[in-house]
Amino acid sequence: MIPPVTPRHRNAVATRQAILASARKHFARENYENVGLREIAGHAGVDPALVSRYFGSKEALFRETLRDEDEKDILDGATREMLAQHFARLFLEKDDAPPGERDIHIERILILLHSIGSPKAGQIIHDAVQTDILDPVSQELDGEDREMRAAMALAVLMGMGIMHNMLSIDTLECSPEEDARFEKRLTRIFAAALEPMDD
Repeated sequence: MIPPVTPRHRNAVATRQAILASARKHFARENYENVGLREIAGHAGVDPALVSRYFGSKEALFRETLRDEDEKDILDGATREMLAQHFARLFLEKDDAPPGERDIHIERILILLHSIGSPKAGQIIHDAVQTDILDPVSQELDGEDREMRAAMALAVLMGMGIMHNMLSIDTLECSPEEDARFEKRLTRIFAAALEPMDD
């Protein structure tokens, strides 16, 4: 069961954020067709009519769940040289990571996974993936087959999203040494996907 969003003093910004936070949690756990606006509104503590008022439609609300409120993309803070490690660290708790950033990115990946086969949400997902992930990543790469390499990195991201969802890897207790080894191995996987082929 998804816990309700903590009640707060209402204003336009807070109401919109509460609806969006509730929608992200629901879409990260259920496919598009199984999520209702009344359910989202109920956990946000608002009247269902406000969902339409602030977002217009379920499709528009779903599209917003794939965006970042602060206009940060998945590459925020990453350099070209550290791209593989950046992707690996999305799935690891790091003291130098902004609070909640890891969970936000994982939540988006889970939203993609749950609704990728939806007739209505599929096109929204396709456009978001192309614009927000594949295009930015491919632009950071040198050499040939940049789009293919970006797509391979995305495939690893999606696979890690499935692992996170099914095995709850974030709840496993790992020693610092085990955590370091996991990061090193995962970084190598991303590097292999992102690097150009040797002739």
